Amino acid sequence: MLAAYLQLLRRNRNFRLLWFAQLVSELGDWFYSLAVYHLLLDLTGGRAQAVAFAVVLQVLPSALAAPTAGVINDRLPRKQIMIAADLVRFFVVLGMLAVRTPSLVWLVYPLLLVETIGAAFFEPAHSAVIPNIVPADQVLAANALSSVTWSFCLAAGSSLGGLFAALLGRDAVFLLNAVSFLASAWFIRRMQFAEPHAAGAPPLRLRELFDFTPILEGVRYVRSHPRLYATVFVKGGIGFLGANNVLLPILGERVFPLKIAGLDPARASLLGMSMLLGARGAGALIGPFIAGHWAGDRHARLRSGILIGFLFAAAGYIVLGTSSGLLLAIVAVVAAHAGSSTNWVFSSTLLQTYTEDRFRGRVFSAEYGLCMLAISASSYLAGAAIDLGVSPRTFAIGVGVAMLIPAAAWTLVLRRTRDV
Repeated sequence: MLAAYLQLLRRNRNFRLLWFAQLVSELGDWFYSLAVYHLLLDLTGGRAQAVAFAVVLQVLPSALAAPTAGVINDRLPRKQIMIAADLVRFFVVLGMLAVRTPSLVWLVYPLLLVETIGAAFFEPAHSAVIPNIVPADQVLAANALSSVTWSFCLAAGSSLGGLFAALLGRDAVFLLNAVSFLASAWFIRRMQFAEPHAAGAPPLRLRELFDFTPILEGVRYVRSHPRLYATVFVKGGIGFLGANNVLLPILGERVFPLKIAGLDPARASLLGMSMLLGARGAGALIGPFIAGHWAGDRHARLRSGILIGFLFAAAGYIVLGTSSGLLLAIVAVVAAHAGSSTNWVFSSTLLQTYTEDRFRGRVFSAEYGLCMLAISASSYLAGAAIDLGVSPRTFAIGVGVAMLIPAAAWTLVLRRTRDV
């Protein structure tokens, strides 16, 4: 699998540029997310709901913007959409530098809202262009490499981000992430590839944003393909695990602070958060690498691998809730997110295979929106429950049990679509 990744990067200039854009942007994002969560806990007296509300604003608007984002991604050049989204997010992240006192905490939330809307346009475009720049027999490798890169950025960004913020301060982290969006836009601007969906299309008019005909057309298309219809919901199932955005920082701060001689409690908790988030990234890196080698380009294995991924996620969070020390907690988080990341890669590959180019924007916007909706709901419930007195350990076990629901649903899908 490693040889396939290297060959893809060496021989495919467009994918190489897209990969560079992803690498710099997402590395900055994970530095940034850790800094935002720490800022909120610091300026609100450790309120879990402050982090939960931030997570909701980082994901829920994507679900609300998904229909419009899908239509626009199927009407305009996706390259232009990605560049515009990066530039908007550059200015948004710079705005975080203004949040310095508890009285200005409110500013974090509208900034996160706008940033999330930018991501709602960028991410479906990113997924939709891969089949346009990569040969069919390399789509799985491209998706796996994208997922491995996301995972590496999570592991490195979360682990090093805590150290970076502790040494240089949060403002340096915000500035670094802002610059990463500029770099991403520059790399994407250098890509050159055909976009058949936008070829010869008339200019987009404002009234088209309020025309639901393309949305309904996309719904009918998805409903008419049983395997496509089922696969659209896989990332929604992964979204049950979204509570980790609240749970892992809280567990790192309260249950697993990394106590090192000379560190004050605040920095010990920051490093504890960093270790758990880094473990999440390590698991997300390992999962697609191993599972992708096992599955190859065999669709039957991609489909059965999704069930295995859900089961790993369920077991990991149940063990996390019962773990007695940081080391076991790290192993549990690695296993859980190895499963969820595998599901992300496998479902993306199947959707790209099942979907015609002219519908990819709407399909990937729909599945992204469903995922973000589930993440926002589980994150909010985690924050509210913990502030009401529910132990973070208990909630982690509940998340593990909840992951058995999409596992059971996918088992039913495998049985019903076996011969489709």
